[in-house]
Amino acid sequence: MVYLVRHAHAGKKAHWQGPDQARPLSAQGRKEALGLLDQLRDFPVRRLLSSPAERCLQTVEPLADKLGQPIELREALGVHGTAAEVLELVTSRALDEAVLCTHGELIRGVFDRLQSAGIELSSPPQWPKGSTWVLNRDGRGRWKGLYLEPVVVEMEVEDTLPR
Repeated sequence: MVYLVRHAHAGKKAHWQGPDQARPLSAQGRKEALGLLDQLRDFPVRRLLSSPAERCLQTVEPLADKLGQPIELREALGVHGTAAEVLELVTSRALDEAVLCTHGELIRGVFDRLQSAGIELSSPPQWPKGSTWVLNRDGRGRWKGLYLEPVVVEMEVEDTLPR
């Protein structure tokens, strides 16, 4: 079982002055990143892998902090990765119970391939920012996907102050 997470809200590329790789989460995105804790609270998580993009790292940081686990960077999950590379990670037995945080374009490509393989989905394919798909294979090797919608957690006032 793996958890395929689309990074939380990071605002519009056009409004960001720096390199896209450095684009951080918006205030909404920080609330969605905290929501990942609620999304996955009933699921075992053993590893955290992320695109090197700042918005992906910030999405999984609250989970990493809570679990006391490092975030492993993977170029395959980055904006220049391919759906084939992400699918290789999704199917790796070494990544059982791992969170994989990536980008919408890559998730779309993974789902195109999984749908061709006959995946059974809990809802129509969708991957809004901050959402998670729990992907696993049943005893016969058939793919199943459970959709977890984004959760927004309101932050305390002191959490919103700059550091």
